[in-house]
Amino acid sequence: MEITAFFKSVIDSDNAPIVICDLNHIIVYINPVAEIRYAKRGGRNLVGKSLLDCHNACSNEKIKNTVKWFAESKDNNRVFTFHNQKENKDVYMIALRDENAELIGYYEKHEYRTPEMESEE
Repeated sequence: MEITAFFKSVIDSDNAPIVICDLNHIIVYINPVAEIRYAKRGGRNLVGKSLLDCHNACSNEKIKNTVKWFAESKDNNRVFTFHNQKENKDVYMIALRDENAELIGYYEKHEYRTPEMESEE
């Protein structure tokens, strides 16, 4: 099995929406949770479109500045963007780098603070 199938599986099994963008802010992939969450904005059809079209001018400026910061150093890889009180989660922008640590894109990571409950079987 090709290694990319393993990476896709990790992304697709995440319980948070994941939208992956290239350095031109073009959406290259969204996981199934993101398809559902952003269905009113186009869901799967967002792939190939600019992430910047989905945000206001202030957010776009923050996104562009963060990507510039990622490019300044191979150590610049994670930025806290905001806390979503309603869903009790923190949101980060994460740099994506190739095998040579060169910046190739980014994605938004959601980390829920609410503990999951152990299921009874």
